Amino acid sequence: MHSLRTRITMLTVWITVIAVTIVTLVSVLFIRSNKRRESEQLLLLLCETGQRNLDYYFDSVQKSMRKVSNFLEEDLENMNALTDGQLTRHIHRARSYFEEMAYKTNGVLTFYYRIDPEASATVDGFWYTNLEGEGFEEHEVTDITLYDTQDTTKLVWFTVPKQEGRAIWLPPYITDNLDKRVISYNVPIYWEGRFLGVAGIEIDYSTMAEQVDSIRLYRNGYAFLSDDEGNLFYHPRIDITQLSEDEMPRAPEGLASESTFYRYTFDGAKKKAAWLPLCNEMRLNVSVPVSETDGDWQKLVWEIILISALVLLTMSLFTLYYTKRITRPLEMLTEAAERVDHGDYDFSLDYDKDDEVGRLTSTFKRLADHMKEHINDLNKRVYVDALTSVRNKGAFADALDQLQEEINEKGEELEYAIGVFDCDNLKLVNDKYGHDKGDVYLKNACRLICKVFQHSPVFRIGGDEFSVILQNEDFRNREELVRKFYEEKERICSLAENRWEEVHVAMGIAVFEPQSDHGAIDTVRRADKIMYADKRARKGT
Repeated sequence: MHSLRTRITMLTVWITVIAVTIVTLVSVLFIRSNKRRESEQLLLLLCETGQRNLDYYFDSVQKSMRKVSNFLEEDLENMNALTDGQLTRHIHRARSYFEEMAYKTNGVLTFYYRIDPEASATVDGFWYTNLEGEGFEEHEVTDITLYDTQDTTKLVWFTVPKQEGRAIWLPPYITDNLDKRVISYNVPIYWEGRFLGVAGIEIDYSTMAEQVDSIRLYRNGYAFLSDDEGNLFYHPRIDITQLSEDEMPRAPEGLASESTFYRYTFDGAKKKAAWLPLCNEMRLNVSVPVSETDGDWQKLVWEIILISALVLLTMSLFTLYYTKRITRPLEMLTEAAERVDHGDYDFSLDYDKDDEVGRLTSTFKRLADHMKEHINDLNKRVYVDALTSVRNKGAFADALDQLQEEINEKGEELEYAIGVFDCDNLKLVNDKYGHDKGDVYLKNACRLICKVFQHSPVFRIGGDEFSVILQNEDFRNREELVRKFYEEKERICSLAENRWEEVHVAMGIAVFEPQSDHGAIDTVRRADKIMYADKRARKGT
């Protein structure tokens, strides 16, 4: 026969087991769903950002070509006949305007306006290149008559827009005669409904590649370009420019997916990706290894399972020995623990009975009090010097880092000075009068520095060394403060009754010089040299 206590204990344990199991399963499912959704949102957000950047660039090319085509069409409207003379003058006007637009468009490698041999046998048009980035130079045009203009696999920049009859982006190809990989935007030009020729811009493939390479996610995520059939146009891990059509890698299964998010396998690694269409009819894909997107939540799931198991074990043992009478004290302890977990140590626990729960309560209170004191003490120790209560060497290093950031941001506009101080004869005071008198000596020196430079941060950066960073009011009044420092030092020495009450401090102040100081540490070094020069001068050495 089981006692009521046993039945209650067993019932509580089973309820706890069921509840924790359900919570664990729900948590695992929620975390899995949430993390996957979060990774997809990150992928899509990055893809949208890349899409906007690339489309903005491609759109600038399209706008330039629209202006060019509008100019050409308006100029052609003034021609009453398609004679060689009028066409030659038209080409001359087009060349000037086209060159101006090409200079205004980033990444343009070549621009051209080619006349169809069927429209004119003598007027070819023009082709300009900017291979070295030093300006456009006219290049000999390709002889179109050598090709079948009905074959869209040849002279794609001419034959495709002619056949399509519309402005069109072409996928990457090796441009004629230059052996350069480019993408191009081409517009067919008509005169009185008759096909006249093609105007186009070729963009350096590397310009587009730089835009795509700037898209990064997780440790090994990257972006690449493809079409809706899965053919790769650019991939940061594959040098497509060096591959022939036969050597091109086979498109991974899933790459041609119509869904925004898809999964595929590349080089034996499972990938998760998102894609969005670009205005040049390409797809921008952002891909990341599944191991990186799922790794975090899988680790978290295992941690939850482990914690759940520990909670179950703890609660089972806890419930086995204690019953209803300790429910309220435990609730109070739980509430207090949650507050401590959030950094709130101000709680009240009034359970003081002489039993296990009472002792646990008092121990927890002492632990929380000790932890609070310990944390406060640690906060003071991190950046405060224990002897002088000014900031310590660690705080000085952080201040120099912050000052360096301001130098990098403002450059020559930044104004500041750094003072370095060294207490003379500290070892003599320690050896002759004791270290406690040496501490008095250091405190007096620190008080002197703090009193004079009261608007600036003071740091103890060594046993007998101090530093101060002068900015704003103290920087502008630094000469007056130096004078005041020496006056106050003499006054203290004159009133001192004992040797250790005197203050003998060498001082060096260096003003930031942008031409010679590459960083804040250079200013510190110069201040240190000035201080040692002051020390030697006062000692007569």
